[in-house]
Amino acid sequence: MRAAGRCRTLAVAAVVVAGLVVAAALELMLGGFPMTLGEVFQALTGQATRVQEYIVLQVRMPHLLVTLGCGAAFALSGALLQTLLRNPLASPDLLGISGGASVGAVWATLVVGAGGAAVSASAFAGGLVVAGVLLLLGRRLSDGGYRLVLAGVGIAFLCSAVIGYLLKRAQVQQAQDALQWIIGSIGAVDWTDAATVAGMLLLAVIAVAVFARTLPALELGDATAAGLGVRVSGARVAIVLVAVLPAAAAASVIGPVGFIALCAPAIARAVIGRGHASLGTSMALGALLLCAADLVAQFAIPGTPVAVGVVTGAIGAPYLLWTLAKGRRT
Repeated sequence: MRAAGRCRTLAVAAVVVAGLVVAAALELMLGGFPMTLGEVFQALTGQATRVQEYIVLQVRMPHLLVTLGCGAAFALSGALLQTLLRNPLASPDLLGISGGASVGAVWATLVVGAGGAAVSASAFAGGLVVAGVLLLLGRRLSDGGYRLVLAGVGIAFLCSAVIGYLLKRAQVQQAQDALQWIIGSIGAVDWTDAATVAGMLLLAVIAVAVFARTLPALELGDATAAGLGVRVSGARVAIVLVAVLPAAAAASVIGPVGFIALCAPAIARAVIGRGHASLGTSMALGALLLCAADLVAQFAIPGTPVAVGVVTGAIGAPYLLWTLAKGRRT
C-alpha cells in the first residue's frame, strides 16, 4: 500500500510539474510581443536583443513569478486552514482575511489617496487585522472550527459593507481603480513584488515545517490532540497566523483573488489524500490554477483581457455550490 501511495504521489507530482512548465512557457511566450520558445531561451541566457531581454526579464518574468507565488501562497493558506478547522470550506476568502486586505487597500486608495507600495502595505495590514481578530476568537472557541468559520464569514460580510460604503463615497475614477484591485488582477508587477511574495511564502513554509508534527494530531480533533500532548490553543493560534501571512501577502500584491485557496487543497486531497504531501501538492496546484486562469484571462478573448479574479470566480463558484450540495447529501 505504501509503495502504491508513493507511486501515485510521484505520478501526480510529475503531471503537475509538467503542467507548470507548459503554463510558464506560455506566460513567457505570449503577449503583445509574441516570442518563440527559442527566443525566450535566448533572452534568458543573454543572447537575444535588448528589447526581447527587457520583455522577458523585466515584464513577463516578474509577472510569472508573482502569479506562481501568489497561487502557491493562497493554496497553502487554504490547506492549513482546512486542515486545522477540519472544514473543506475554510479559506481566506470565506474567513474574511481577503476581505480585510481589500478594506485596507480601498481605504488607502480612496481615503488617503495613496498608490503603489502604500496600497500593498495597507492591504497587508488589513489582512493582519482580521487575522488578529480570528486569533483572539480562536483562543476562546474550544468547540472546534465551525464557530470560527462562522465568525470569519461574519467578518467577511462586515468588510464587504465597509468596502461598499467607501466606494459609494468615492469619485467614479477612484472607484473604478479600487474595484479593479478588489476583483483581483495581476497587472503591472515588478521584481519587488515577486520578492515580497517569495519571502513571505518561504517564511510560511519554514513555519509549517516547524509545526508539521502537530497538524495530524489537530486534524483528529482537539480532545485527541490534547491527549497526544499537543497544546491545542497555542498550536491553533500559531497555525492560523502561519496560514494568514502568505494569503495577506499575496492579496496585498494582486488583490483578493478568490477560490484558489478553496479549490487547490480540495483537489490535492482528492488525488493524494490527507497528510503532509497534500500541502506541497496544494501549493503546486494553486500555482498551476492561478497561472492557467491568468492565461485564460489574458488571451481567451482576443483584444479583451479580463481580470484574473473573474476567471477564478467563474470556476470556483460552481465548485463551492457542488461542495455544499455534496455535503448536504452526505
